Amino acid sequence: MNRRHLRVALLAALVLSVSVVAYGAATAERSGTAADVPTAPPRENVTVATESARYGTIMAWHPNGSRLYYDDARTKYFDVDRVPGTMTVEYAATDTIHTAGPTCSSPPCALNVVERANLTTGETEVVYARYDASQHAAEWHDHERVNDTHLLIADMIDDRVVMVDTETELVEWAWQAQAAFPVEGGGPFPEDWAHLNDVDLLPDGRVMASLRNQDQVVFIEPGEGIQENWTLGAEDDHDTLYEQHNPDYIPASEGGPAVVVADSENARIVEYQRENGTWTRTWEWSDSRIQWPRDADRLPNGNTLVADTHGSRLLEVAPNGSVAWSVPLAHPYDVERFGTGEDSTGGESAASLGLTSRTGGSGADGGGGPSLLGGVSDFVKSLAPTWVVNGVLYVAPVWMGREQFFAVGLGLAVAVVWPVLELRWRFPDVGLRLPVYRERRDAEVRADGDEPAEDAE
Repeated sequence: MNRRHLRVALLAALVLSVSVVAYGAATAERSGTAADVPTAPPRENVTVATESARYGTIMAWHPNGSRLYYDDARTKYFDVDRVPGTMTVEYAATDTIHTAGPTCSSPPCALNVVERANLTTGETEVVYARYDASQHAAEWHDHERVNDTHLLIADMIDDRVVMVDTETELVEWAWQAQAAFPVEGGGPFPEDWAHLNDVDLLPDGRVMASLRNQDQVVFIEPGEGIQENWTLGAEDDHDTLYEQHNPDYIPASEGGPAVVVADSENARIVEYQRENGTWTRTWEWSDSRIQWPRDADRLPNGNTLVADTHGSRLLEVAPNGSVAWSVPLAHPYDVERFGTGEDSTGGESAASLGLTSRTGGSGADGGGGPSLLGGVSDFVKSLAPTWVVNGVLYVAPVWMGREQFFAVGLGLAVAVVWPVLELRWRFPDVGLRLPVYRERRDAEVRADGDEPAEDAE
């Protein structure tokens, strides 16, 4: 390849990289304001979703796909559930505030709330709230309604599950993760050690909790502690779970015991069935687009409703593994469908349904429009561990996907290499040479009886 051809190739690469980045920015789905909420394909009931990062939002769609509700008053929104038989939802949310609170004397503080919102009237009501010292993990990501007055809360700040009476604000029961796991494991202690991000009250009275940084889902007998032979996963056993979110329990009456879980850092949805006293993986789903999913609910119709955070979409996976429904959304955390029960209530296990596992599909049917680079997404995804990709995506603009990062890398490489080549071509006799290489070359030339010659262009 001569210089002219190489210059054309470098220019084409630079134009391509700029085009991909510009395309991503221009076509990105944004949900930072009510006007940005996309229309959803029609579904049989109301769908509600939350976002928890750059945009703190909660939104809902009518069955016909038009917008029903939108709010962005809180900094972050997390788990959301319907109040049965109503048009009201109850959710966990966090505000970062720059004034002192009753239990936080050194701002900035975090105001954690369990709040209700009427999707029809727009009225909101705080059910329970607490001020905490603002730190990396000063958030409540999940809560479970026990009865009219009591809540279970995944208290990430103190690495514990608590049951509180919302009328008296007394903690009536607590399970402390630090009493069951060594602080040398997990994340940095005490800043974000367990990252306890989910809690569920099971029909038999046990409590299921997700310790993200320990890669485990645990089952707790109140007053007794962990049922160790029921624990799903183990720390750093990333073949089983890798920093998971929002596990849902499927009871024996629906084909379980089974757990369907968003296996976040493994970029997949998985289900494990309880068989002969152990957990066996019975279903797995992913495509080339999925990146850091954080919620997965089995619906009564056999579909699986997913919040794909860095894939920037909500989607519904059919029993055959195809995508039956999708909505582009910048940074979803949780998604619920009215009329299907809370989380996976009413959904059958994968083993009972005979679900088809699917991994590595194209993602072309996954919502959000066509991909400019097509199949390059799989290649880009393989360049770095998922935790690296997710860390970068978390702080980058929401429209920066794998293809845009690949384009930026390509553009930077061209920007470095091209000027170096031009300098080398312009000044062929000026440059850096390794002394050992030069001495060896001169010695070889003298052995042949010839004088060293200048480098050819």
